[in-house]
Amino acid sequence: MQQVKNPASSIALRVATAMHQMGIEGLPRNYELVYEAYAGSNPELVREFIALGKNKTQEALDALGRKYLPHHHEDGLLGRQNGQVRAEMSNFISLLNQEKVSLTDYGRLIGHASKAIMTEDIDHVELGHSIKALKVATEQRASQNSNVVRAVVDKTVALADLQREAEDAEATKFVDPLTGLASRRAFNKALAKVYANPEMPVLCSMVIGEIDDFSRLSELMGPAVAERFLKQVAKVVEAVAGTEDLACRFDGGRFGILLYTSEQDEVTRIVDLVRSKLSTTVVNFGNGRALGQVPMSFGICFSEQAPNAFDFTNFTEKALAASKAAGGNTVTIYGTNDYAPKDWLIYKKQPVGGF
Repeated sequence: MQQVKNPASSIALRVATAMHQMGIEGLPRNYELVYEAYAGSNPELVREFIALGKNKTQEALDALGRKYLPHHHEDGLLGRQNGQVRAEMSNFISLLNQEKVSLTDYGRLIGHASKAIMTEDIDHVELGHSIKALKVATEQRASQNSNVVRAVVDKTVALADLQREAEDAEATKFVDPLTGLASRRAFNKALAKVYANPEMPVLCSMVIGEIDDFSRLSELMGPAVAERFLKQVAKVVEAVAGTEDLACRFDGGRFGILLYTSEQDEVTRIVDLVRSKLSTTVVNFGNGRALGQVPMSFGICFSEQAPNAFDFTNFTEKALAASKAAGGNTVTIYGTNDYAPKDWLIYKKQPVGGF
């Protein structure tokens, strides 16, 4: 079988070359931003990236990154949140210190009134002054106590809001903003856990699917329709994956599923179910009719075939590349010995319709 270049590697090479030509510093956040722009998964990002012109300053790149890839700029968010937390806690401590002084003064008044009451030779005038002062102080304490309670509630609410903001920012790292599926970052995190014990990896399988000729289809549809189309495909992928499995969108028309089973028949059943649903559930937004078979190529690999997460992904990508080299709309299961043609299991489903 003819070997083809890994599509992910091809994009990576283009990104590295483009960054060098444009003089963009090789920072991780810059790389992901340029990668997303070249992958074309977010048309708005692509347009704004191009609008920056040939000479893209780091300031302009960071402004774009904060808008579309906020997880790379979380240090700024955390710094701001830490500052707000420190300010809230400083105010709270100041309030408590004031309360401490106020309680000390109140205690002094109580002591003075008690001394006047317990004196055998009671000075009624002095006692009256003490009782009056104690009455005024008690009323002030009641009012101050209410203020303290309100202040404590307000500070608690403010801190809870900061916590929710931090949790929301954390969650966005692992969600694809277009489809709502897990992101590549979430996929990589889950993949790392598979090999937490490299001597005994979790038995699972990886499926990577890519809509054939998605770039051309996207151009024909236009950005808005292409986005709705991807959302439909994402719903199919998510519906077929089990509740314990992880479905994600990598970029463009590329999707991944981490299935926690190593049974080949079960994995191929799931992939075939995705393909079957794509032939009936994806509709044309112009006339509301089904588009027919959505041509999609798949690569499959099992965790026991790979010694680490990198090879697990790489082997699955190679299987996907073989599917596309075979003409697309094909499923390839990675073999167990080297890369000889006999070690690939390829099957193809004939299209029942088309775009």
